[in-house]
Amino acid sequence: MVKVLMPKGSDTMTEGKVLKWVKKEGDQVSAGDAVVEIETDKVDMEVEAMGGGVLRKILVQSGKVVPVGELLALIGKPDEDISALLKGEGAAATPAPAPAPSSHPPAIGSPAPVVAPISPSAGPALATPSPATAASWQALKDANAPSARQPEDGGRVLASPLARRMAHEMGLDLNRITGTGPAGRIVRQDVERAAMLSVGARTARPAEAKPVAQQPAELPRRPAPVPTGPEFYDEPLSAMRKVIATRLVQSKAPVPHFYLTIEVDMGRAKELRESAKVLNPDLSFSYNDLILKACAAALQLHPHVNASFQGEAIRYHRRIHLGIAVAVDEGGLITPVIRNCESKTLQEMAREAKDLVARARNRKLNPDEYVGATFSVSNLGMMGIEEFSAVINPPEGAILAVGEVAEKPVVVKGQIQVGLRCRMTLSCDHRVVDGAMGAKFLQTLKQILENPVYLAF
Repeated sequence: MVKVLMPKGSDTMTEGKVLKWVKKEGDQVSAGDAVVEIETDKVDMEVEAMGGGVLRKILVQSGKVVPVGELLALIGKPDEDISALLKGEGAAATPAPAPAPSSHPPAIGSPAPVVAPISPSAGPALATPSPATAASWQALKDANAPSARQPEDGGRVLASPLARRMAHEMGLDLNRITGTGPAGRIVRQDVERAAMLSVGARTARPAEAKPVAQQPAELPRRPAPVPTGPEFYDEPLSAMRKVIATRLVQSKAPVPHFYLTIEVDMGRAKELRESAKVLNPDLSFSYNDLILKACAAALQLHPHVNASFQGEAIRYHRRIHLGIAVAVDEGGLITPVIRNCESKTLQEMAREAKDLVARARNRKLNPDEYVGATFSVSNLGMMGIEEFSAVINPPEGAILAVGEVAEKPVVVKGQIQVGLRCRMTLSCDHRVVDGAMGAKFLQTLKQILENPVYLAF
């Protein structure tokens, strides 16, 4: 008998919502098949079967919210007796076992996320190396491209429904993907790796589309009609909003915040971006990518800021895992993590950030891709925000809030000139980072961004 349980998608997840059943009662199910789609506090995900058989009984209907570990369905042989298990219908099942140890550290101060039905895919393993030219990208793709697979009986490649659907949406040929699942079955992680190679090869080519100038919002010409009906309505909190509410109270109330703001001359950063495109059209990175890389460099010089409060101790991290605050369209916030930034180039970090942010907005991150940050960056500059203060994501010791990179009048040697400036605010946990320590970090960050050639060494 195979039990389908509500998985623990993150260290903060306590309950999940059943969105829809992919299989129905009486359907044949194979190991690795997607059985049900659920909503966690961070992402929407499909739960895969851990074994084969017939879907005998669905215990939780679509739309219902249940605790982590709750028994959702039973898979077994057609004639297998399930009456004993049905007696406990609605009761929480035994929590799912923890997955095999990952090469990535778990979230600090909390147990590693438990996801029984889906094996987590390591974030950095999906990151594509950053070659200097399109030719090297093609060489990498050719070197990693698997040979054509022999289809199973019936002319179909052995693949899970989720992997098959993802490959179709991404325009990938399943015959060119090597499966790592049971009996060589292609699973989600195999498609994602193949997609990363494909995306890397495409992004190596110079973009032809020209940026479209942002149009100002049109103001209403006449007053809006007076609404009718009830004066208000209540909308239940989503799983993500519940976690945000809980986490912010845990952060803002007990964590003694203090804030340091500095203004950075981004003129040379702009020149670096422009000159990089002239030298090599493949080199494309944003101001935020530069800031992330500069943070990693500054944290190497100020390791005491790359720390977290652990109650009776301060934990100093030898690896730099940067969290990127990303707003999702339907409301909420998620922080994907770029790991081991101390050993990655600017272009590698730019590519990985682009991929993580895109999947975060689509709620398609793997559970281990949004936990374990040691320092975070929140950027609202693209929304025209000049300056703001971010709330620390515990147990991290600090977070950097980045405002708009904008032209403004500045005084240079007694003369008023047009300068390109950006205001950055460091929120610090005073239990971990002192004022002078945070100020020195910001000074170093400013020096690096104003002399970005440093990032090339």
